[in-house]
Amino acid sequence: MQLSASRILTTHVGSLPRPPALEAMLLRREKNELDAGGLEQLPGAIVDAVKSVVRRQAELGIDIVCDGEMSKYAYATYARERMTGLEGEDQPLALSELSEFPNFAQRIKLDIKTPACIGPVSYSGGDALATDINNLKASLSAVSVEGAFMSASSPGIMAHYMPNRHYQSQDAYLEALAEAMKREYDAIVAAGLLLQIDCPDLALGRHFRAAPATVADFRNEIARLIEILNHALRDIPPERMRLHLCWGNYESPHHHDIELSEILDLILKVRPAALLIEAANPRHAHEWSVFTEIPLPDDKVLVPGVIDTCTNYIEHPEVVAQHIERYAAVVGRERVIAGTDCGFASFATLHTVDPDIAWRKLEALAQGAEIASRRLWKN
Repeated sequence: MQLSASRILTTHVGSLPRPPALEAMLLRREKNELDAGGLEQLPGAIVDAVKSVVRRQAELGIDIVCDGEMSKYAYATYARERMTGLEGEDQPLALSELSEFPNFAQRIKLDIKTPACIGPVSYSGGDALATDINNLKASLSAVSVEGAFMSASSPGIMAHYMPNRHYQSQDAYLEALAEAMKREYDAIVAAGLLLQIDCPDLALGRHFRAAPATVADFRNEIARLIEILNHALRDIPPERMRLHLCWGNYESPHHHDIELSEILDLILKVRPAALLIEAANPRHAHEWSVFTEIPLPDDKVLVPGVIDTCTNYIEHPEVVAQHIERYAAVVGRERVIAGTDCGFASFATLHTVDPDIAWRKLEALAQGAEIASRRLWKN
């Protein structure tokens, strides 16, 4: 299990700003509008982008890096290109909190549409995954870092974004997604990379619907999601995995977000050893104290977000250091790795944070970790 043995290590959640030309190509591919010439140019553009993004992370002092999801338009729906059955017409997303603030909803224009499942799900993305793995590993050879991870979406978040129109039950759909994605999960770890499972469904899922679920109903729902996910991850050592939990990487009131204290006992049952949680934004910055009531198990590591990914403020390094030190005081310095609340480009063209500012925020992350490390290891 990776620990902050002599200093606070740094990482982030995954998606990073794509170069504008690549971003445009990914959007056209997402809309099935990329012509033959663009399809020929895309692989080379991705290779160049991965090399650049890995190098830049290392230069800024990020210890555990990734490919920035350069080949993907969206973290939760990229699997439509790697699976059969996910070919239905685009579906609008429902967010209960925005229905209360229609003027605000118009201002932020969160009008994302996603496909649906209309046939049997099976995995066909082996070549695409191998290309992603090879691109990342080739880029790692040119930098010195502590580790590297690759993200993959959970069955639960895929089912939220790509609703079931084929299987007789939601359970059957989730099980089919899990069995298909198992091939991707296993292959990432077999390649020597850390696997990050993106699981916003375990928190976002409560309000990612026309009306928020009750706490009791949502707890029952995520208990089943965790059971299905753990089964898909059964052959992977926990220390080779990390799980990202979030309440939605978008600017909004977030007043329907479920409290971490109401679900943490269930979340701690996931197999991955490292837990990445939101901890910097105004809705969840207080939840460090939850771990004084519900202790972090000895076999887990905490990766709190100490950078907010929905604001263009660049955090002062001292603020970052203080966030880190709060968690270190509760769970121990060795079991804290500094991270971000979420990605900086969950959808390639959705720039809540300006791309140039995103990189400066990661710089502040590394600077704050250095300050915290000096204080936490001063003896």
